[in-house]
Amino acid sequence: MAATSKLVHPKVFSECSKQLLAINDALDILRGKWKIQIIGSLTFGKKRFTEMQREVRGITARMLSKELKELEINELVLRTVHNTTPVTVEYELTDYGKTLDKVIEGLRDWGVKHRKRIIKKQS
Repeated sequence: MAATSKLVHPKVFSECSKQLLAINDALDILRGKWKIQIIGSLTFGKKRFTEMQREVRGITARMLSKELKELEINELVLRTVHNTTPVTVEYELTDYGKTLDKVIEGLRDWGVKHRKRIIKKQS
């Protein structure tokens, strides 16, 4: 008896393709080692550059500057320059950036569970 293959209905394929395209769009914006960590840091409120650099361990000033610019271009982060001496610059999530709260929270929760699972497995 010949094996029958299951063909994916065109509507299902189309929906799958749309979903994958949307995931790819999100990953294009959040791609890299640092962007999600920077957004995670900013979920706790406004931060100055050096404050973020201390919190996001391992990031260089040059990379932090580059990533913040890209997040600003994509309307996720707002950069505010205060007319003080010396000049003070603060970064915060825009309202649009705050729409990532559930994504960041989900990644954090999964990461905590995964870490516990791996540590438990190694013990």
